[in-house]
Amino acid sequence: MSEKNSADLFLDITNEVCPLTFVKTKLMVERMAVGQALEVRLNAGEPLENVPRSLAELGHSILSLDPEDREDLAGVHRLRVRKN
Repeated sequence: MSEKNSADLFLDITNEVCPLTFVKTKLMVERMAVGQALEVRLNAGEPLENVPRSLAELGHSILSLDPEDREDLAGVHRLRVRKN
């Protein structure tokens, strides 16, 4: 598995609002095995600011965080995180 391009699980939280964006992500990570990677599809704004930061504060590794469309930084992003 490539750290940057693959994930074991996928979660789309683009239809959620804070704080549910982090709650749903945290619940998914809690069900994962240590070492597994999760790809999260999230919107710019509060989710983009809060979800990666909160996961890092819990001790998980942020593998990547990229916009789906490099021309639209205010759009949807892809976060890849590894459970530690």
